Amino acid sequence: MMKFPGYSLISSFTPFHCIILKKQRRLSALDLSFNNPTKSRRTLSVCATKQQLHNINTQIEMGGQQYRPPLFSVAPMMEWTDTHYRTVARIISKHAWLYTEMLAAETIVYQQENLDRFLAFPSEQHPIVLQIGGNNLDNIAKATQLANAYGYDEINLNCGCPSAKVAGHGCFGVRLMLDPKFVGEAMSVIAANTDVPVSVKCRIGVDDHDSYNELCDFIYKVSSLSPTKHFVIHSRKALLNGISPADNRRIPPLKYEYYYALLRDFPDLRFTINGGIDCVDEVNAALREGAHGVMVGRAAFNNLWSTLAHVDSAVYGVPNSGLTRRKVLEQYQVYGDAVLGTYGNNRPNIRELIKG
Repeated sequence: MMKFPGYSLISSFTPFHCIILKKQRRLSALDLSFNNPTKSRRTLSVCATKQQLHNINTQIEMGGQQYRPPLFSVAPMMEWTDTHYRTVARIISKHAWLYTEMLAAETIVYQQENLDRFLAFPSEQHPIVLQIGGNNLDNIAKATQLANAYGYDEINLNCGCPSAKVAGHGCFGVRLMLDPKFVGEAMSVIAANTDVPVSVKCRIGVDDHDSYNELCDFIYKVSSLSPTKHFVIHSRKALLNGISPADNRRIPPLKYEYYYALLRDFPDLRFTINGGIDCVDEVNAALREGAHGVMVGRAAFNNLWSTLAHVDSAVYGVPNSGLTRRKVLEQYQVYGDAVLGTYGNNRPNIRELIKG
């Protein structure tokens, strides 16, 4: 492991969860601070400059399209963030970045005759990120090539899933953090087979490999060996001793100080924070502390309306659209009527469209 004697945790940092507004309070006035990711040194100031405000409202170009920056994104969640969920999420928020469920590279390769079922999505779901998983470079390359036709805006490699099926028997997901050289090679393969940006979603460590120096080693090697400039950091380590994925989202403590130290120590990279953030007030608190972007997971599914309805106005500063829950249901009904049974054998069915 490469040593980073100059890297240390931020000892004076006050975690943003200690200063967030209480959830019961009304959303505060627009909070639009955003640090320039190429800035030579990071400060954890809560003061937003005019240039930072401009950066938030400046659209970025990806794949020939222009979108607002990924200040807010919905996490990839197996069996949750399917195309039906993403459709209703996009009805509510026009600017949140959406991630697919993790798709194994092998699934994409072996389902070449049935790819629409796994990869197709309505154009309204942009901006959207495809997350893939796997540990075979040939299959990762082929999966990336096959996905190109669908026009995703970014491709993300899963290096954070702790489930026994993925990290255990499958030997990918968070287990890949133990082999940063391979991850760098995989990211190079993905980048070589697509024209869109690439990114990695990972934890801050695995089992006893949980020091800040080891996290820096992972980030340094992956970004040095590949064009990867964006990392989504789930600020918990993963435990691979048989505990469930749900317990892995609860038992290992959150260490946001690791995330904010990465901002300081890798000023040329972009980092999105994930883990334990479940309302827009907390999203804006993290952005005030200097986060480049914030990813929300279960709250964006379990509390769909209360989480997403304020994203466009409170995070992106877009005037309120006047959308109501009734209008959301009416628009989603139109979608549901159009897709029922389109895959044959009564798939998708009503249960799949309204799960949760």
